[in-house]
Amino acid sequence: MDRRLLAEGGRRYNGRPMNISTPPPGPFRKWITAARPWALPASTMPVIFGTSLAVVVGGARLDVPRFVLALAAMVILHSAANMRSDVFDFRRGLDTRATPVSGAIIRGWLTDRQVARGSAVLFAAGLTLGLALAWMTGWILLVIGAVGVCIGASYSLFKVNALGDLAVFLNFGILGALGAWTVQTRAFSWLPVAWTVPMAMLVVGILHANNWRDIATDSDRRVRTFASILGDYRSLAYYGFLLFGSLLLVVVYVAGPRLRMFAAPFLPWPCLIVGAVLPEAIKLWERAKRRHAPLEPFDFIVLDGATARYNLLFGLFYTAGLWIEFILRGSRG
Repeated sequence: MDRRLLAEGGRRYNGRPMNISTPPPGPFRKWITAARPWALPASTMPVIFGTSLAVVVGGARLDVPRFVLALAAMVILHSAANMRSDVFDFRRGLDTRATPVSGAIIRGWLTDRQVARGSAVLFAAGLTLGLALAWMTGWILLVIGAVGVCIGASYSLFKVNALGDLAVFLNFGILGALGAWTVQTRAFSWLPVAWTVPMAMLVVGILHANNWRDIATDSDRRVRTFASILGDYRSLAYYGFLLFGSLLLVVVYVAGPRLRMFAAPFLPWPCLIVGAVLPEAIKLWERAKRRHAPLEPFDFIVLDGATARYNLLFGLFYTAGLWIEFILRGSRG
């Protein structure tokens, strides 16, 4: 990978100057940029999926107020973690450029102290909602939430020690869906843990696209991410595994128990509708392969944002498969 491309990112791309600076925006846009809402589908889709799973498979009656509280808590805590991560990266000299969808501190729109205080306020608000849900639900949710908050608050330390992929896999994939299931059913189950893995893999894909882009700057500052350990070529292979392995795993979950390949509950067969996103996965894969000679200047720089949009599309189709099963079951009975 061209180290200049990776190190300069938003300033130059393949030798061409890229100016993404804009006049200082209003307070609302400054804080929205700091919170990075484009990444929120990574955490909100597992909550929606886990809730749907509780109703369709777990037989729970949908409790809308609890669902809204769970979704709000996840949005707030994810935003807090994003802001805390930006402060950490800025203070360690890891953030040296802004991308089109992030960089409130590096642009000078907000100071690192302002963002740190904002993150603390959001963590407090998210914790308050989480404790309220735990009080209504039970100790199981309290444990799940405590683990999630600890991972979120310590995410930057996970990231610089090559454990960021594991942190987001757990926090914004598995624990999000498991917590949402527990909120609705008030009981623990391994189903949301197993069946959310495909979505959790794509959440890892978002982070990996970010760390892959930043290999040069991270390595220069002796920060070990999984992408920097893999290097450029193997990072491409890993990205492909996350994109296509998530689709393959859905097929395994649907077909495996039915073909008696292994003993497990049947994932509803309409979930195979998620295969409709395969063309988009192929487009992302081709985009990643063209990282040295992109068709558009920002194609690789914003690959993480494009992967986040794909994760949202995947999650919507995956969840739609559950509700199609719910409708079909109702029509048969």
